[in-house]
Amino acid sequence: MSVDDVANYALDLQTLRIVQAIADTGTITGAAKYLGYSQPAVSQHLRKLESRLELPIIDRVGRSVRLTEAGRVIARHAITINSAVKAVSEELAELSGMRTGQVRIAAFPTASSTIVPAILLELADRYPGIAASYVEAEPPEAVEMLRNGTVDVVLTFSYTGKHDDPHRASTTGLAVATVFEDEIMLALPESRWGPDAQLSLDQLSEEKWITGCERCKQHLLEVCEDVGFNATAPLQTENYAALLAMVGGGLGVGLVSRLALSGVPIPDGVFLRRFPPIGPRRIHLVTSPTARHVPSIAATLNVIFELGGERWGMTVPS
Repeated sequence: MSVDDVANYALDLQTLRIVQAIADTGTITGAAKYLGYSQPAVSQHLRKLESRLELPIIDRVGRSVRLTEAGRVIARHAITINSAVKAVSEELAELSGMRTGQVRIAAFPTASSTIVPAILLELADRYPGIAASYVEAEPPEAVEMLRNGTVDVVLTFSYTGKHDDPHRASTTGLAVATVFEDEIMLALPESRWGPDAQLSLDQLSEEKWITGCERCKQHLLEVCEDVGFNATAPLQTENYAALLAMVGGGLGVGLVSRLALSGVPIPDGVFLRRFPPIGPRRIHLVTSPTARHVPSIAATLNVIFELGGERWGMTVPS
């Protein structure tokens, strides 16, 4: 089959949406439900596609399916193509005076109560025709959702330091910009440590640590290992009000970002210290390389950068 045959007879927007939906849901039934099609219609479309391409698109694995190499090629390019089509539609809407569009945002839990509400409120005020949606997801899952085309804009974070950054590898090929740096604070129980105590990381080697997400915990363990000890971290919660309550109760010491502290009260019995051994984390904005061509996404990116980190007392990179 020639290149022209593939372009003219096999690949269309409906095909891209179907293959991408199968990649997202893992089943033909799930893809059909997501797209609003019948399951037989999706199956028939796939059979015709495979016949035209003379290549298999899916492999059946029990009740689920997985994409073949050919299917993965289609799914990989679907996000860029669908983004371009969306950009054309929205730019035409702009020309006709219809200030409409949609943007789908994903961000990590701490952002849900701090950054995201400000973004959504600002969008609603400045661009009432843009329909914004939001879903909470940790950075690895959020980036995967972006690659799958289920969201348009992702807020993530990564840690500075000498260790390999998994965030850098996960976002290869995407557009990434740092919005601000979020300082990590040490939370200590007043019952055991005085506010004037001069602390280094190795002085806390016998402490039990209370940590947030799994990536935050892993960063702490790596830093402590560099210093020369294995940290004990038996308590883990992404609810920072709960983390501070545990610290106040003397259950351990904890790490809390300044961003998280902007959304929770500090209970009695807890004091906070700046703690340079645990460097700041960087808050990133991640999109597809062509996202800025979509007016609704471009407007959202502008709002995020205009809000920046100063609103939350953060360091904004120059």
